[in-house]
Amino acid sequence: MLTALQMAAGDEALAAAVRRSHQLLHRRALVAAVASIVPVPGLDWAVDAALLSRLLPKISAEFGLTPAQLDRLDPGKRAQVQKAITVVGSVLIGKFITKELVFMAAQKIGARLTVQQAAKYVPLVGQAVSAAMGYTAIRYLGDQHIRDCLRVAQTAQLQLPAPVKVPGRMPFSGPMKKA
Repeated sequence: MLTALQMAAGDEALAAAVRRSHQLLHRRALVAAVASIVPVPGLDWAVDAALLSRLLPKISAEFGLTPAQLDRLDPGKRAQVQKAITVVGSVLIGKFITKELVFMAAQKIGARLTVQQAAKYVPLVGQAVSAAMGYTAIRYLGDQHIRDCLRVAQTAQLQLPAPVKVPGRMPFSGPMKKA
């Protein structure tokens, strides 16, 4: 299977949106991994749901696919995007992300999460396994969402929004070069 960056090859705006989305995803997945270590039943699921409910809209925004962004499109382009969303089969693009939608997406990885819950009670090794599974679960769902957003943007030939600039931060432009 192609990675999102490979899928975006040739379109620098899409590739930049993918890189920014992966950067967001990596940070949130690390938080999920740390939460997975704590041996409190259900804590990691709650953290995962909270992380995803904030992360997925941010990824969608990178591709111009939040409900507010879609509402600003002209009716013809909006219909084209809705058709692309249907073709891709995503239930998360262009919708307000609710706990129910996050749990529906998490059901895809339900078996992993059950093993993760059991593993965390085994000292050290189990906690490491639980952390790795927490990271992997969030990473999997986030990567899938990035690929879905990318396919919708490509299919609908959507003009991407300008990157959001955070005061005091430089925009991500790729790997840093050593001096």
